[in-house]
Order: sequence, then C-alpha cells, then structure tokens
Amino acid sequence: MKADWPRAYRSGEHWAAGKDWPKWKSFVTGPYIADTHGGRYVVNLANKIAAKVYGQFGKLKSMPPGGTIVKPSFTVGMDGKARPGPLFIMEKMTRGWNAETHDWRYAMILPGGKTYGVTKGVNSRGMGFCQECHAGAAENDMLFFADEEFRTK
Repeated sequence: MKADWPRAYRSGEHWAAGKDWPKWKSFVTGPYIADTHGGRYVVNLANKIAAKVYGQFGKLKSMPPGGTIVKPSFTVGMDGKARPGPLFIMEKMTRGWNAETHDWRYAMILPGGKTYGVTKGVNSRGMGFCQECHAGAAENDMLFFADEEFRTK
C-alpha cells in the first residue's frame, strides 16, 4: 500500500502532497492508531528540516520554518483490506504568518487528491479542528508525538 500512497494524493493543493514524502525520515517503528486522526492508522514522516528536531519528541521547543510533518493514514476494513485515508500535513511557516495557528499551516488531502482544506487556502475554515486540537501541545510548538512504544530510537 505504501507504494500507492503518493499517487493517491498527488493532485492535492499543498506542495508536499506531490513530493517524495514516502522517503522522508520516519519517526515511528510502524503504523499506529491515532485517535486524534479519526482512529486511523498513521505514520509520522518528517522532511529534512523537521527531521533535525522532531526526534527530540517531548523536549522539542520550536520547529524551524519549512519543517513539514506528513501523516499518511489508512483504515483496515472488515475484509482485512487496507484503504487509504487522508494525508495530514503540518508545515511550519515563517514567524508572523498566522498567530492563531502559531505559524503552522495545516492541510488535509483526501485519497484521490481532493483537497479537504489548507490553512489560509481552500476550505481554511474546515481546518480549524486541527488548530484546536494541536493547541493542546503548546509546550512542544503544537506538536504531538506517537506513544513511546511506537517511536524510533
């Protein structure tokens, strides 16, 4: 299924949707269920900028601008088959870009490439739930991390 992920999101309206994010550094040992992402299985991948600090996990204080985290997701049906879910994207923008989101741009790209929303873009209002949830992680620059049992060393 991992080979199919990039094609599923390529036409989404965020630059990361069409990039080589499956090759980004993974910070989990494998997929885990994320209640905060609809009870779907996700993996946490970081671009080169984010990878420099994301592995600090709960000690991370600030993500540099350009740091981008993607969480491709999937569900497993009663038939045992995996089906792609949304691609969740967090991108740290430059200071002052959007005080309400602490300068994070959130995006959700649906399978098939339809863009559900992008902060300050398509359906920006619909992305408010990302901002609201991530506000609970203010001490880590709005970032949540996988439980320790799933983190890479």
